[in-house]
Amino acid sequence: MILYLHGFRSSPLSHKASLMRATLQARGRAGDFVCPQLPISPRAAVAVTLAAAALEDPARLSVVGSSLGGYYATWLAEQLGCRAVLLNPAIHPYRDLEAHLGHQTVFFSDQTSELTEDHLAQLQGLDTTPLTRPDRYLLVAATGDEVIDCRTMLAKYAGCRQRVIEGSDHALSDFDRYLDEVLDFCDAPTR
Repeated sequence: MILYLHGFRSSPLSHKASLMRATLQARGRAGDFVCPQLPISPRAAVAVTLAAAALEDPARLSVVGSSLGGYYATWLAEQLGCRAVLLNPAIHPYRDLEAHLGHQTVFFSDQTSELTEDHLAQLQGLDTTPLTRPDRYLLVAATGDEVIDCRTMLAKYAGCRQRVIEGSDHALSDFDRYLDEVLDFCDAPTR
């Protein structure tokens, strides 16, 4: 099973989630993809991820997380021992999101939510340094990411398998070029 975790203000309708869902469906694997809407509250978001992950044996589970979803995916992989693919993952969201306190719109919907100081404290409590088993991780990091400095991603996931993309952007607009590598990593046998 692949559990996809979207980023801050995003949704299961994001480009990467939609592409992954369509690709797995075309391969006859629609039932292998789960992508819940994550609440803005980190405490509630990790509860949702744990509930979704409980559907599969951790040895057969792969988590794919984008941006803030990558931060959550790392936390989940450390908790459960499953493998994780991180797409331009947030490294210090408890600092980076300070500028976004207050009401936020949710992309691909008419919903809004409110980011609070308590949410930032919850995020800090989910920090996962150091990683216990770097072999469980694949980092996909774009040097052209305009939101998260690629160097911080490379440092956090040193020792992990890494795909560094020259250029691109935070959204990984060219994600289709890397999707097969991501799926191959998700499907590889767990050691």
